[in-house]
Amino acid sequence: MKIWVPSEAMIDVLSDLPRVQCVVYDGKGELPDGIEDVEVWVPPLITPRDVKGTLAKMPSLRLVQTVTAGVEPYRPNMPEGAVLCNARGVHDAGTAEWAVGAMIAVLREFPEFVDAQRRGAWTYHHTGVLADSTVLIVGYGSIGGALERRLDGFEVDVVRVARTAREGVHGMDELPELLPRADVVVLLVPATADTAGMVDAAFLARMKDGALLVNAARGGVVDTDALVAELKSGRLKAAVDVTAPEPLPEGHPLWSAPGLLITPHVAGSTPASGRRMLRLVRSQLLRYLAGEPLNNVISDTY
Repeated sequence: MKIWVPSEAMIDVLSDLPRVQCVVYDGKGELPDGIEDVEVWVPPLITPRDVKGTLAKMPSLRLVQTVTAGVEPYRPNMPEGAVLCNARGVHDAGTAEWAVGAMIAVLREFPEFVDAQRRGAWTYHHTGVLADSTVLIVGYGSIGGALERRLDGFEVDVVRVARTAREGVHGMDELPELLPRADVVVLLVPATADTAGMVDAAFLARMKDGALLVNAARGGVVDTDALVAELKSGRLKAAVDVTAPEPLPEGHPLWSAPGLLITPHVAGSTPASGRRMLRLVRSQLLRYLAGEPLNNVISDTY
């Protein structure tokens, strides 16, 4: 069985599996030989070029196991007979940790104090604080749960929102009445047709004055022009790990928007995520070889 994997490290953790031939394809350069025989593909973290064309050349493909939670480049292009699985759980710790760090950094004005340090300026003043805040998590899945666990002890009220309401979790239809109550709004929704541009001017207008928007989802979830307008007015603050487009080009209005912290899509790029990714892929391959049900199968949008 031929498997494409994104790294030598993944070959190492699969080396003892029977009847498995691993080939490294990191998404760069030319496609390796024998694409027509690939049965399992584990794509790299950074989406390879021409996913549609690559999948179309894989008649033997039976499983695509992504190392990301998002599967939007793959799902619409999956060949018949192949199963798509995501990496739910792999990046929970890193993304949740980034979200907490981003909240604290913006509310306590760490970027401004770093600038002052570079100037040698002692700029004492009061700042915002996370304590006593209401944190609204929009897209309450496994990462949302990990975020809530990390917020425990920060003395905040957590409000949960998901696509489908359940006990303790509000539905998306309740967002308009929930937004004005939140001091921090964290976006963790997947990129789908329903979430594209959902954080538009009307959504932002419902947020209370001085509130903080934290985007750890996908850049396309937010209307960038609407966000820039709110930031320039000084009414809202934001922290984003994702933008549209990515990478963010030089001169883009987001770079100079006030009250904004930008990181270059690094929330899940941690050693912890790397270790968990290797464990997940090995577990899935063992299940696949044994004919057992796979984890994280994408059967609907997500």
